[in-house]
Amino acid sequence: MQPRERFTLQGPGVFGDDELLALIIGTGSKDHRPIGIARCLLETFGSLAGIADAEIGEITVLPGLGPARAVQLKAALIAGRRSLLSEESRPLIQSADDAWRQLYPHLAGQPRESLAALYLSHSHRLLALRVLTTGSDRHTIVDPRQVYRAAVRAEAAGVIIAHNHPSGDPTASRPDISVTRRLAEAGAVIGVELLDHLILGAGRYVSLAEQGLLVRPAGWRDGRLRG
Repeated sequence: MQPRERFTLQGPGVFGDDELLALIIGTGSKDHRPIGIARCLLETFGSLAGIADAEIGEITVLPGLGPARAVQLKAALIAGRRSLLSEESRPLIQSADDAWRQLYPHLAGQPRESLAALYLSHSHRLLALRVLTTGSDRHTIVDPRQVYRAAVRAEAAGVIIAHNHPSGDPTASRPDISVTRRLAEAGAVIGVELLDHLILGAGRYVSLAEQGLLVRPAGWRDGRLRG
């Protein structure tokens, strides 16, 4: 049975991400089948969201993908994202607790430090969540370019970053404070505000905004789950 017939008869639930991408891609070429192109895309960018966020030039360097097909692919993925996430339906982030609830499933219990970010609209609605880097059991690499490149792609007005301490102790270190200041300065240059930096420990967190290192937005509520 051809993929289009399977989709019609069985619905999208039986399709993996690679098969759905292959349907969007449509026809391949002698050397590159749609399913192979789809799997290469997922291996390169990690997920459907990663493909949607990729630049056209990053997509077209892959085998079997020219500019026209890259535009078609991104347009389909972004249209799907917009249809599911209207401004009113996006989670509203109004406190460090709200941010922690979004980030905790992605960072909790990890044996290595990982850096994640929430990208927010002007009204503090969640536009995107990204796990950016994974380091060692003692530190992770924080590159301002990586943090704010994703912010620009998401058209975000603000960003909340977070990383975990595998030791379970969320106390901020001197490097944590230094990185926060550096990221705040970089964000100010491009007009994306660093709203907070959360450090996650064992069931609790530290908010560097609540510790006075960053200016808290108007109407921001105090967290209740902090360390």
